[in-house]
Amino acid sequence: MKLSKKNIMMFLAVVGPGIITANVDNDAGGIATYSVAGAQFGYSLLWLLIPITVALVVVQEMVARMGVVTGKTLADLIREQFGVRTTFYLMICLLVADLGNTVAEFAGWAASLEIFGVSRYFSVPVGAFLVWWLVVKGTYRVVEKIFLFSCTIFGTYIVSSFLAEPPWGEVLTATVRPTFDLSPSYLLMVIGVVGTTIAPWMQFYLQSAVVEKNIQVEQYKACRMDVIAGCIMTDVVAFFIIVACGATLFSHDIKINDAADAAKALEPLAGKYASMLFAIGLANASLFAASILPLATAYYVCEGMGWESGIDHDFKSAPQFMWLYTGLIVTGALIILIPDVPLIAIMLLSQVVNGVMLPFVLIFMLLLINNKALMGEHVNSRTYNNIAWTTVAVMVVLTLALVVSSVV
Repeated sequence: MKLSKKNIMMFLAVVGPGIITANVDNDAGGIATYSVAGAQFGYSLLWLLIPITVALVVVQEMVARMGVVTGKTLADLIREQFGVRTTFYLMICLLVADLGNTVAEFAGWAASLEIFGVSRYFSVPVGAFLVWWLVVKGTYRVVEKIFLFSCTIFGTYIVSSFLAEPPWGEVLTATVRPTFDLSPSYLLMVIGVVGTTIAPWMQFYLQSAVVEKNIQVEQYKACRMDVIAGCIMTDVVAFFIIVACGATLFSHDIKINDAADAAKALEPLAGKYASMLFAIGLANASLFAASILPLATAYYVCEGMGWESGIDHDFKSAPQFMWLYTGLIVTGALIILIPDVPLIAIMLLSQVVNGVMLPFVLIFMLLLINNKALMGEHVNSRTYNNIAWTTVAVMVVLTLALVVSSVV
């Protein structure tokens, strides 16, 4: 795509779905996973972000292309091509996983504000009301602008990383030199990192957003740049989160359970500002994702069942969509307010479930994207198919390896 005034204007017209979807990927559960990865394994998992970024670009580009070419959402296409029963079971599994993800977002929101002395019994109801009001009372254009602004706040993690003063030579070496470990803890972390970086819900939300924005085939090159930019942005942020925690927590053998622990632990090691920036980033990411995840779930469940969906609807024109969105937010918020609820287990388990579910979603996507009756000349190239099928195979192998190593 050449750099011209026309192309820049076209990019600005379609920008949003790709950048927003990818950045929500760095949600509370994702930040917790990256933080624990850095604290537990130092820089040894940084190399994984390179192949993950390539795979993420390929996967996200496929669903965006399907949305542009067919004008239909991923859940719509799965229902039409594979039947209502298959779609129903897939939706149920994803609904359960995303409820855990939503709980994780409110857990991150509560934990980040507790660092600043705000009780979760105040912050969670207020946060839940804000994200509910934004989507239920807002329009797609307004919601998208707010989401795009939220993406810029992820820069706090990059600043925190530099304040931690890591050994950049060692960091760069670890980034390009793969290391392997067959221990259950390492395999679990690898699945968690992949599962939180390439999450199943992202594919449904991105295609739905592309369709709702009504992006046309002639705008697709600009749409693809939006997708690629978003994928690179999210993994750059993930890189700096791992580096910040590796430089401080791993080097001092400090164990953490979540991103809030990381924010607190950074203060004596990297300074008050690094800790505050990390906490602000967590608060933003958590509330941002607490809006998107229930929204994505409401989209694909309603689309899979053939019900009306979309931010521009209301309770009268799309009751199932609005009530499902409302129900997920209320349930997720209420769970956080239960005393002694195992938040860490819920957060990390939700990321692992994402990793386990991913191959199934990718298989449906690959069968659809290679269907010439649907896609015509826009079917996958051999290179795209090779990368996507390799991603499926790797996730299956990693999941099986985790099961075997845990049993043995």
